[in-house]
Amino acid sequence: MAVGTFTKTRRGAPEGFFAAEAAGLRWLADAHGVRIARVHEVSRDQLVIDRVEPASASPAAAEEFGRLLARTHDAGAAHFGVGPDDGPGVGWIGDAPLLLRSQAPASWGGWYAQDRCAFHAERAGLADPALERVFTRLAAGEFDDMAPPARLHGDLWSGNVLWSPDGVVLIDPAAHGGHRLTDLAMLALFGTPQLSRIHAAYAEASEWLPDGWSDLIGLHQLHPLLVHADLFGGSYARQAVEVARRYA
Repeated sequence: MAVGTFTKTRRGAPEGFFAAEAAGLRWLADAHGVRIARVHEVSRDQLVIDRVEPASASPAAAEEFGRLLARTHDAGAAHFGVGPDDGPGVGWIGDAPLLLRSQAPASWGGWYAQDRCAFHAERAGLADPALERVFTRLAAGEFDDMAPPARLHGDLWSGNVLWSPDGVVLIDPAAHGGHRLTDLAMLALFGTPQLSRIHAAYAEASEWLPDGWSDLIGLHQLHPLLVHADLFGGSYARQAVEVARRYA
């Protein structure tokens, strides 16, 4: 799996930037589910992790990834919005801040509406009636279910899923406690090889997916779309509004 080390460097990184990533990698590794790149060194301006030998995305590796991702999620978190146990108390998703909570919110829906979606919509200067209606429905608990907080990667787009000869290895988390569909939705947002096999294997391994979960994927893509609108604007803002209209 590992073939040496890889060093990420960012001069002038915000305080805790790489510490948060390193804590997320360790927290996910402690779940003993999906393989996680090992942390070798961390400082204010750099992070040294495993370099992963690349391989093709085989059907068998995809199915194993789905099953192991369910195990990672089932390791759980103290509450929605909590960060890794030994983290610095701050988080990022890409270059955007990721709000973390030291205390449990009243519900998943209200937390997701406020700390994830509305926070980035406001930073992006994006206001739309469809967004407001979705936030209201979320806060009212219309999309809540009985699943406990999952141990999420939090930024599980295809670029952070490395296929190796020993199976999938994950890098670059925005780790926190959240809803299982958040990671599944991110895998679908920008296209991941063997996605249908990953989702099917996950669904077979997990007892916590809500009925009709595939119809809720878009709702869980709203946060990363708003993050992209925050960072880049343009078409991401329009796409976020289009998705919101489906759930308004």
